[in-house]
Amino acid sequence: MVPEAVRHFIGGKHVFSTLRKSYGVTDPATGKEYAQVEVGLGADVNQAVLAARGALEAGPWSEMAAQERARVLSGIADAIDARADDIAAAQALGPGLPVTQAREQAARASALFRLVADLAAKAAETAQQATDSGPGQPGQPGYLVARPAGVAGLVTSWRTPFLAQARAVAPALAAGCTVVLKPHEWAPLPAALLADVTTAAGLPVGVLNIVHGSLHRKALGAQARDALVAHPAVDRLSLADEADGAPGLIFADADLDQAADSALFGAFALNGQRRTATSTILVQRPVYDTLVSRLAQRAERISVGDPSDPSTQVGPLPHADAYDKLSSLVRLGIREGARLAAGGRRPAGRTEGHFLAATVLADVDPSMPIFAGPACGPLIRVTPFDTDEEAISLAGAAGQTAAYMWTADLARAHRLALAMAAASIWVNSHNRLDLLHATAGQPAAEAGPADIDFYTQSRTVLIAADEAPVPQFGA
Repeated sequence: MVPEAVRHFIGGKHVFSTLRKSYGVTDPATGKEYAQVEVGLGADVNQAVLAARGALEAGPWSEMAAQERARVLSGIADAIDARADDIAAAQALGPGLPVTQAREQAARASALFRLVADLAAKAAETAQQATDSGPGQPGQPGYLVARPAGVAGLVTSWRTPFLAQARAVAPALAAGCTVVLKPHEWAPLPAALLADVTTAAGLPVGVLNIVHGSLHRKALGAQARDALVAHPAVDRLSLADEADGAPGLIFADADLDQAADSALFGAFALNGQRRTATSTILVQRPVYDTLVSRLAQRAERISVGDPSDPSTQVGPLPHADAYDKLSSLVRLGIREGARLAAGGRRPAGRTEGHFLAATVLADVDPSMPIFAGPACGPLIRVTPFDTDEEAISLAGAAGQTAAYMWTADLARAHRLALAMAAASIWVNSHNRLDLLHATAGQPAAEAGPADIDFYTQSRTVLIAADEAPVPQFGA
């Protein structure tokens, strides 16, 4: 396979880096190189920011009527639909997402662009209504103006990369901002496809710019991310938060069939690499042994394999570093006394690539270092608890980006939900998330699809309609 050349996208053109060097990215299923990617430096970021600033000041995107921007955003959604198979293949090749799940992510990205198109048009209507009603006083009507905040610098994660990039880019574009995107080094192809679909939809030149670069501490490309974060001409900044993991609390009165389904789906869908993955399961002691046995039996039957195979449920980890980190975590847990109930090894027949079987570690004591912290892969850690109070305490120690709770006692659910610090809590539910919701636990600098306001500057203008007396001091 001839490696694909992935260049920066600046000012509407695919360009080489200033350094004129590239780094190789490999297929996580085979270890074979599939692309050579330009190494971005501060100079490349500066060129991208200047292109974005020029497009912002020259228009037409920043000056375009919201309804017209909405038309282009809807066109991007159409272009995503037309390239859905290519986008899914890129996500199977890069982060190793099973292709059927990757297609779902492409569909969500398309829906997201349609959503922000609708939100942008409605925001314009709301502003017009405010103009009609007027925030001013009699004789001095006023109106609201929402202006683009400027150049948006966006740094995105390797996890579900195309959707992550869409979540960052779409609201910024809807607000009329211009963008410089720094995608993660492990997933360059989805960003290249994003450039293709936005160009096909008629996004003006310079509105979207993409700078690649390795984040390895020894690679010069680390400068790309740092330069974008520090650039003085970037007006809004959105940074991917790599923290992840969500505790799942399962009480003795829960529907164990559904609770087990939720735990398995939450832990292993998208290779266990979602921010809301149920990497820690807390189970009330009367049903602990039963549930551990059920999780282990089901985990052993999960299909782990080639991400391009429609029957695959879990693909490879995206990079050797991720594989080594997760494998080390499993080995550490076993040394500390956790019980390996399922997985913990390469799947049969998988001698190449970064594959780890769906893994269940039981009897994980809260004192073990592996109890808390990110797993970011196909791993469930299971811990027993006795009381509601202990469950809340353990959930807090495990980390509370989000949380799941399974119980038949809705009074308990409401009481405990109020006691938890999680940003999102699902009760008897399996991570159904509307696109309007921000990502659970996201930092303030990371805007979600409904946060077009993050990328705007609103102003109130008050104008006297007739001669208005002005108070005179010292007259």
